[in-house]
Amino acid sequence: MEALINYLLQFGHLNQQQTELLKSKAKATELKKDNYFSEAGKTPREVAFLVEGVFRVCYYNIKGEEITKYFIDENNFVVDINSYNQNIPSSEYVQAITDCKLLIFSKEVLKELSLTIIVWDSIINQITTKALAEKVNKISPMLAENAKVRYLSFLEKFPSLANRIPLSYMASYLGITQSSLSRIRRNINK
Repeated sequence: MEALINYLLQFGHLNQQQTELLKSKAKATELKKDNYFSEAGKTPREVAFLVEGVFRVCYYNIKGEEITKYFIDENNFVVDINSYNQNIPSSEYVQAITDCKLLIFSKEVLKELSLTIIVWDSIINQITTKALAEKVNKISPMLAENAKVRYLSFLEKFPSLANRIPLSYMASYLGITQSSLSRIRRNINK
């Protein structure tokens, strides 16, 4: 719970009463590896704060191939923000790729927090702006580069993720085959 409070305090001040309210409204839960937090075709009704673990956001292209768009690690909110805000079905899956510990907030709870905590909307707007900017940077901006440069760039940008995610997901994110990724890794480690 402290991780959430510390994260929120980066974006605005919350007094003791407000932090206690937040703590009372958050529902702690766990999601096992490979399970989905949200699925394509369903309208998101909850927002989670990721305390521990890693998620991936993925979709299926028109050929039916699974494509990993980006990863979400600790101390970030987890939600398909467009679908959540517009109350429409998502086109993406949010899947746990490790066992995850989450703090869940329902849509109703978030509305209540918005009405109760004066600075809440400002904090959420700042978090959303930051998250959208990071999302743009995470969605494989490296596709114009060759596969080796993409892999090295991934290691540089996300060093804590490299050993926590399956190679197949990393390869999908990088837009290369798993065998190509294995070859690149072998050549680098020589």
